[in-house]
Amino acid sequence: MGRNKIIVFAFILLLLPVWALAQRIYYSDPGRDDYRQVNFEIIGKVSSNIIIYKNYKSKNDLSVFDNEMKLKDKIDLDFLPGKLINVDFVSYPDFFYMIYQYEKKNIVYCNVVKMDADGKKLIGPVEIDTTQIGGSSDNKIYSTINSEDKQHIMIFKINKRNDRNYFFTTLLYNDKMEFIKKSRLPVTMQRKDAVFSDFVLDNEGDFVFTRCSRNGSRDNISQMDLMVKPAMSDTFHTHNIPLNNNFLDEVKIKVDNINKNYLISSLYYKQRKGNVEGIYIAIWDKVRDQVKAENYNIFSDELKEDAKSDNTAAKTAFNDYFIKQVLPKKDGGFLIAAELFFTSSRGNNWNRYDYLYSPYSMYPYSSYYGYWSPYGMYGNPWNRWNYGSSTRYYSENIALFSFDSNASMEWSNVIHKSQFDDNSSDALSYMVYNTGSEISFLYNQLERRVRLLSEQSVTPDGALKRAPTLKNLDKEYEFMPKYGKQVGARQVVLPCMYRNYICFAKIDF
Repeated sequence: MGRNKIIVFAFILLLLPVWALAQRIYYSDPGRDDYRQVNFEIIGKVSSNIIIYKNYKSKNDLSVFDNEMKLKDKIDLDFLPGKLINVDFVSYPDFFYMIYQYEKKNIVYCNVVKMDADGKKLIGPVEIDTTQIGGSSDNKIYSTINSEDKQHIMIFKINKRNDRNYFFTTLLYNDKMEFIKKSRLPVTMQRKDAVFSDFVLDNEGDFVFTRCSRNGSRDNISQMDLMVKPAMSDTFHTHNIPLNNNFLDEVKIKVDNINKNYLISSLYYKQRKGNVEGIYIAIWDKVRDQVKAENYNIFSDELKEDAKSDNTAAKTAFNDYFIKQVLPKKDGGFLIAAELFFTSSRGNNWNRYDYLYSPYSMYPYSSYYGYWSPYGMYGNPWNRWNYGSSTRYYSENIALFSFDSNASMEWSNVIHKSQFDDNSSDALSYMVYNTGSEISFLYNQLERRVRLLSEQSVTPDGALKRAPTLKNLDKEYEFMPKYGKQVGARQVVLPCMYRNYICFAKIDF
């Protein structure tokens, strides 16, 4: 009898229409004030609601959507000041923190508000810190980072005394925003042309980044130190990592909390301003306080040929690639995704060093009357527009690399795509979402002059799987995948353009 029930159930499944097993897309209705120039941030899924922050000029509000992206409430954040500099969010299953900074009478204030799943204030605003400045500006002073488990939150600022002397002020909190530790630490640079990597916080509250030196303002990195500030310490532990006469590009650092490692990666060169030869990997063992594994992985000619852009020589294939994601694996290995990106402007040639070390990138940071912010324009939806000369943005192939726990490359593969747009890169690039068994990439692909959202995934052994064209796509909606956010095991929320208005789509895979 049991066997007969199984057969009947299987037969019913076969009779189900295909769409019942496919993904579902829900679009929000664009509001009257949701102009193309609106700044936004997808806070995430809080309880059963999708919450999105929006800013336009001096107006700030929260949009609260249900599971089908129907607007439940729109909350005017009237407690926010008119001269708002920046807003950061840290979300939890049933509440979130809004950490914001603003200027008033030459003083920058940093405050925090705790809010519930309906966007209502629970606690605050509470003042965290203040900084006196010498004038008015729009650049932010405070930066907010959190640990992967969100049990620690750090707010920090960097004061540049001169080209070689910096002063860090760090404020560490727990998940209840209860104060843990304040530290003020000097950092001296060996040379004037110095840069920092990403700033990260591990699950124990330790603050980590790399301090790097270059031979010139538009040169590659020739020296690197790992900087670690333990949660309850008032000093940095400095560890020099020799580069053996090689030169690094932009350094990326990622915490592997499961294996208690710091993962350091960069494209590298064998000579100054030469061609990219491969990818440098260093795995720092936090427990033993030493390099666990290190490797200069050279790209093969076959990989370069596969990864290169059209009309580009294989030897220069990776010269315009940028590392975008470092994804740790449980076994101590990790996956790296790098994307081919460049621009062309009327009267201006694309220059990688201008992009890396301009005031609009992480290097050499934005100056704000002696205070420097480590996060700049690119990748930030708060500054999405190019108001200068006509610029065409190109976003092309995605190169994927898997490394084992010994920093050796297991496999590589390339997702081929070709994207470009004029004066804005909003619709270009991609977003990553993790299904647990695979890593998926969502990006726009031009088909018959229409950008359609496409999906490819990579399996643990490096095989690429192209998904069928997503169903229920409305051609009037143009997605902006790089600003999307994964909000569930198989749920993502993506901003999109509809008739020159910003709206949002939730996709259930």
